[in-house]
Amino acid sequence: MDLGALGEIHFTWDFLVSLLSIVLIDLVLAGDNAVIIAMAVRGLPSSQRKKGIICGAGAAVLLRVLCTFVTAQLLRIQYVKLIGGAVIIWIAVKLLMEGAHEEKLQREPKTIWQAIWVIVVADITMSIDNMLAVGGASKGNVFLLLFGLGLSIPLVVFTSNLLSILMDKYPIIVYIGAAVLGRVGGEMMITDPFIVGVLNPSVYVKYGTEAFFTVGVIVCAKLLVRRKLKHMAGKEEVVQDTDPATGGS
Repeated sequence: MDLGALGEIHFTWDFLVSLLSIVLIDLVLAGDNAVIIAMAVRGLPSSQRKKGIICGAGAAVLLRVLCTFVTAQLLRIQYVKLIGGAVIIWIAVKLLMEGAHEEKLQREPKTIWQAIWVIVVADITMSIDNMLAVGGASKGNVFLLLFGLGLSIPLVVFTSNLLSILMDKYPIIVYIGAAVLGRVGGEMMITDPFIVGVLNPSVYVKYGTEAFFTVGVIVCAKLLVRRKLKHMAGKEEVVQDTDPATGGS
């Protein structure tokens, strides 16, 4: 049944079903992207966070539009998801280290451009499934494709802004966010065509890999933070020993 038309857009039941599918896909998949954005802007001053979120999410979605048309072909290439998953895991560890609540660990100052760079790289890497899902649901309709990718901007901006506020109040959310990113990275790596072709992993191996990286990201970040604190303490001791004011030689 034709419900009317707007230019080349025909409002049929099939069109509306595809539209609803895209909205649901965006709602389900916006969470992971919101986590990475919230963690990336957490090191910015409060006055710059909203700008960082909007600019980062906007730039990422523009790149998504360009990448959507080649994503299906890219995923057939070996090592793409393997490398992408490794990048996400590295970003998760790095962001968790920067967001560590240890008082003695001084955070390095972060600029808004650094935050936007992290957002864009991580968002594009993590959005492969989103781009494929939206591309499939659009069934070749360019309007639906652009609508689906565009809709993710306000969803991600709102969610990430809320998460960044909650992360300040409840630091445990930073660890949960890093764990989520670890799971996403592990899932990408274990489903890479090369890994699937060589290992043909079972469902249990896939879940085990996701669980390993979920926990591994937190453990790795904790160990690196502890190592950094120990290194900083060693430097302070050397400075005190050589400082004449403290009576050192």
